[in-house]
Amino acid sequence: MLTAQQYERYSRQIVLPQLGEPGQQKLLQSKLLVIGAGGLGCAMLPYLAAAGIGHIGICDDDTVQLHNLHRQVLYNNSQIGMQKATCAAAFINSLNPDTVVSIYTERLTNKNALSIFNGYDIIADGTDNFATRYLINDACVLLNKPLVFGAIGMFEGQVAVFNHTTTDGQATCNYRDIFPEPPAENEIPNCAAAGVLGVVPGIIGSMQANEIIKIITGIGKPLYNQLLVYNALDCGTVKLTISKNNLADKFMPADEKAFAEHNYTIACSTAGEAIKEITAAELFLLPAGSFQLIDVRKEEEQPKIVKEELIKIELSTLNEHTGLLTAPVLITVCQTGVRSKQAAIMLMKIFGNNKKIYSLNGSIFQLI
Repeated sequence: MLTAQQYERYSRQIVLPQLGEPGQQKLLQSKLLVIGAGGLGCAMLPYLAAAGIGHIGICDDDTVQLHNLHRQVLYNNSQIGMQKATCAAAFINSLNPDTVVSIYTERLTNKNALSIFNGYDIIADGTDNFATRYLINDACVLLNKPLVFGAIGMFEGQVAVFNHTTTDGQATCNYRDIFPEPPAENEIPNCAAAGVLGVVPGIIGSMQANEIIKIITGIGKPLYNQLLVYNALDCGTVKLTISKNNLADKFMPADEKAFAEHNYTIACSTAGEAIKEITAAELFLLPAGSFQLIDVRKEEEQPKIVKEELIKIELSTLNEHTGLLTAPVLITVCQTGVRSKQAAIMLMKIFGNNKKIYSLNGSIFQLI
């Protein structure tokens, strides 16, 4: 039975005949894990907590950064440097005392994913990299957990419901039925490289929240065997039909042991090489002339930083300009540290042990 306070809190959705009190009870009894408290998570979490999800887990090992704030609207300037999961949990606790929140601030890996997932009914993917995306999908398949997927980039977003059973008992497709194996290295840029309009994760994350509520309460028609693609520039949507792909089983770990041994980092475009990082403080101690800084940002990214040791080569053209890299120590830099790691991997492949290659730990703005 709902309490009088719960009737008042949820009255505007209880009055919906498709949902009613039985639907609200289902929400209050449900357990949801949201992986990623970034742009997508910041849209999902408040709406799902407000709707009365009984238990929400938040898995994210990242901290709030200034460049997050144009799209990750759960956070503010005073929380820069704090754990995202902790900040998001505090927001939910202040929004709805009915919702129990658990946080996981360690990085999700194939060593801890199955044990974490086991405690939840539904998994929501709000991540931004292919390694974690495939890991989440495979764990959900092994544990038979429904997965609500979202992805964003520039002006577009995607939403789908994977690995769930339809009302007629049919198993739906999973992520590997669309993309059996990861794309080639640097084939698809992430948000750090390509950018993203701030409202897009808000729209896509809200769509994910809608799918989660539909699955829990049994209302409507979830996006089974469909990939919804949204374009913010013209508000256009396209639904692509997904079919079972025989190649999916070829790349899917066969069991929990194979899952635990699978190297998702190598499989998902990071080449598996040990990237050496250098801090800004360590960089400032290097003798002048002993190193070159390679700024791999795009030309239009501002502000520009002028340093004697800096050479600007966009990541997409790095292979074509290695003749300019003459110093014994090369340090790649970018806006957030993501592209600099990709550039460091490329340079390690090119120069091998002939040069010392480092990626700056963090943003180029530390060097201003």
